[in-house]
Amino acid sequence: MRRISATLLLCSTLALFACKKEHGSGMADPNAKGPIVIGEVGSMTGTEATFGTSSDRGIQLAISEINAAGGIKGRQIQIIALDDEGKPEEAATAATRLIASEHVIALLGEVASTRSLFMAPKAQDAKVPMISPSSTNEKVTLKGDYIFRACFIDPFQGYVMAKFATSNLKLKKVGILRDVRNDYSVGLARVFTDEFTKMGGEIVASESYSQGDVDFKAQLTNLKGAAPDAIFVPGYYTDVGLIARQARETGLTVPILGTDGWDSEKLYEIGGAALDGAYFSNHYSVDDPSPRIQEYVAKFKKAYGGQVPDSLSAQAYDAMGMLADAMKRAKDLTGPSIRDALAALKDFHGVTGDITMDANRNPVKPAVVLKIAPGGKYVFAAKIMPQGMADATTVPGAPVGDTGKTAPATGTTSGGSAQTAPDAATPPKK
Repeated sequence: MRRISATLLLCSTLALFACKKEHGSGMADPNAKGPIVIGEVGSMTGTEATFGTSSDRGIQLAISEINAAGGIKGRQIQIIALDDEGKPEEAATAATRLIASEHVIALLGEVASTRSLFMAPKAQDAKVPMISPSSTNEKVTLKGDYIFRACFIDPFQGYVMAKFATSNLKLKKVGILRDVRNDYSVGLARVFTDEFTKMGGEIVASESYSQGDVDFKAQLTNLKGAAPDAIFVPGYYTDVGLIARQARETGLTVPILGTDGWDSEKLYEIGGAALDGAYFSNHYSVDDPSPRIQEYVAKFKKAYGGQVPDSLSAQAYDAMGMLADAMKRAKDLTGPSIRDALAALKDFHGVTGDITMDANRNPVKPAVVLKIAPGGKYVFAAKIMPQGMADATTVPGAPVGDTGKTAPATGTTSGGSAQTAPDAATPPKK
C-alpha cells in the first residue's frame, strides 16, 4: 500500500490538467490485466486521524481476505491510500490525483461528510464510482449517480436519537450545541430538531461553536439556563470530550446525547468520567451477539494485536466488501458497469447489517444506540430499525420505553441478489 500527503501531489496534478483535459479512469480498458487499482482517501494524520486509521484497517482486512480467496475476476486488488490530513481541499486534491494519475477504477472515502462533498464531484465527473464508508450527510450521494455510501444517513440518525430521547429516556426538553462549520453537525441538529418537535418535544435552546474551539462555557451556561432535560451534541469526538468536561464544570449535569462522530478510542481519553451516562447513535456494537459481528471482531483483533474494532472500521470493511461484490457481478471493470452493479446491491450481508441500496444510493439498514459506561465501555442500549424491517427491542438494563421503532423509508430499492461480506482469510500485513 502506498500512502502520501495530498499536498505533495498538488503541483503535479495541476500540471497534468494544464496539458490535457482529464477524462479519468471510469472508462478503463475492460480487458486490462494485472492488479485492480482502487483509491482510498482518509485523514491518516491531523486532529481526526483515528477516523482514517480505523477505516484503513477495515479496508486492509477486507482486501487481504478478497485477495487470499482469488481476487476479482482472477485479478488481485491493489489499494493506493492518500492522506488528506483532515482537510476538505486536500481530500479533493487526493481524489483528483488518484483518478488522473493513478487511474483507479473506484474510490473509497472519506469518513467526514464535508470532505466527501469535496471529493464527490471529482469522482462523478470522471465516472469513477465512490463509496463513502461513514459520511452520513444526505447531500453526499446527491452529488451524482456514481456516489454511494455504506452507512445510514442523517435523516435516519436524527430520527433515531429523537425517538430514543422521547420513547426510552422520556425527555421533554432538549438543548442543542452544534458545530456551525461542519455539514455533518449542522444537518444532524436540523433533523433532530424537526423529529424531536414532531414527537412532542421542545428545543429550549440552541447554541453553536466552530471546530477547534476550546472554550465552550458561555454556550453551556446559556444551555444550563434553559433547564433542558438533556443536551444534543452532534459533533466529532475531538470537540465532544472537551464539551462534556466543561458541561460538568458548568454544573450542567443532564445526559449528553450524540451521534456516530463520537465513535473513537480517544473520546473517553479526552472526556473521561464526564461522559458517563451519555448516549450516542452508531452503526454497530461489538457486544451484539450476532455471529456475523462476533466473527468480524475476532478477525480484527487477530489482525491488529487485540484492538477492538470501532464502527468506522466495520463500515470501511463493508464498503470494500460492497465494492468487491459489485465488481464480481459487473459485466466488466469500467466505471459505468461497476456503478450499475452497486446500484443493484440488495441484501448484502455486511457486518453493520444487511445492506440494500435505495434510489439515492443510500443503504437501508438499522442503527444502534450505545451508552457510555464508567471506564469508557460502550454498552449496547437499543437497535432501531428502518421501515419495513422487523422491530428490535432494547436489551436488558436499557431504559424502558416504546420499543416499536421504525424510521421513515429512505427510498425504493432496485433488483439484485443476496451477497455476503468478505470471507475470513489471511490478515493484512501492515
